Amino acid sequence: MRDILLIALFAFLGAVGAGLLGAVALRLLRRRSLTASIAVVASVAVGAMLAGTLAVAWAMFLSPHDLTVVTTVVAMAAAVSLATALLLGRWVVARSRELAVAARSFGDGGDFAAPGVPATAELEALGRELAATSAKLAESRDRERALETSRRELVAWISHDLRTPLAGLRAMSEALEDGVAADPDRYLRQIRTEVERLNGMVGDLFELSRIHVGALALSPSRMSLYDLVGDALAGADPLAREHGVRLVGDQVEPVPVEVDGKEMSRVLGNLLVNAIRRTPADGTVAVAAERSPEGVVLSVTDGCGGIPEEDLPRVFDTGWRGTHARTPPAGAGLGLAIVRGIVEAHKGHAAVRNIPGGCRFEVTLPALPAVEG
Repeated sequence: MRDILLIALFAFLGAVGAGLLGAVALRLLRRRSLTASIAVVASVAVGAMLAGTLAVAWAMFLSPHDLTVVTTVVAMAAAVSLATALLLGRWVVARSRELAVAARSFGDGGDFAAPGVPATAELEALGRELAATSAKLAESRDRERALETSRRELVAWISHDLRTPLAGLRAMSEALEDGVAADPDRYLRQIRTEVERLNGMVGDLFELSRIHVGALALSPSRMSLYDLVGDALAGADPLAREHGVRLVGDQVEPVPVEVDGKEMSRVLGNLLVNAIRRTPADGTVAVAAERSPEGVVLSVTDGCGGIPEEDLPRVFDTGWRGTHARTPPAGAGLGLAIVRGIVEAHKGHAAVRNIPGGCRFEVTLPALPAVEG
């Protein structure tokens, strides 16, 4: 037993010496290729065995022949181990370089495509993560391009929509100032109308900016959609009469919701104004509200004739107006963007789909349990 303990002690001391040398070598080579580190690890394994063997041989006074045999066996094992380590290192490095080249492609704005050659489990996992990151970056670039396009369109439309009434206001004010206005009262009424329209446009821009920066403060309270829809229909009735459009709201269930009444009134008002202006005379705009598995669905159906399928994804984008005309009553294309922003602030979502003869705008809000009497 004592001999075994001595052999273990001398073998351990020899192996520790080889291990310390290997640790120093790894520290010095920590910035070098992975191949060098793998070779050092293989050398440490073989060196530890050789050092332990030599220490035991020296302590136990092995014969020169036996020591030569042991050394030769260890040397052959060392040669094979180093060759295997170098091959493994070169293979891993080659796979890493291929992965780096592929990763550089989506860093330059392209899409990541993982190398088709076999790799280690860790490199394959890294490739999958890079592919997922590449997909997210592509989506982000698409959103950024769409947002930039929408922003440019908005600036162009707002500039035009501001320039036209301002030019009219200037002409009418100069006519009044020079005393050449045939009907000053009519000019004053027209000036007031244009000022109110400009004030509404500025209000929409302010509301949209609050939505985009996340500064839309809500004051939710429990209320019935029946009352909310009734107030919105009453407010939109004069515009509907002016356009010869009939408003219908007989399919509204008294569903309870917890919303900011002022902001949701704006949502309904924008949807109704949009529907009325795009529904021909003698047409119908219908409002409905009902429970669904997703929550509470509030819908506004118009008779606009439908929206081209390729435009449906852009309906709620800032600046989209569904027409190339840059004159009223198309507006600045902010109403539906404000609708989406307010609805999403209420943890809901807005959607639109075509129906025979028109389209249907749907606002889905979280539902509350009905109050039992």
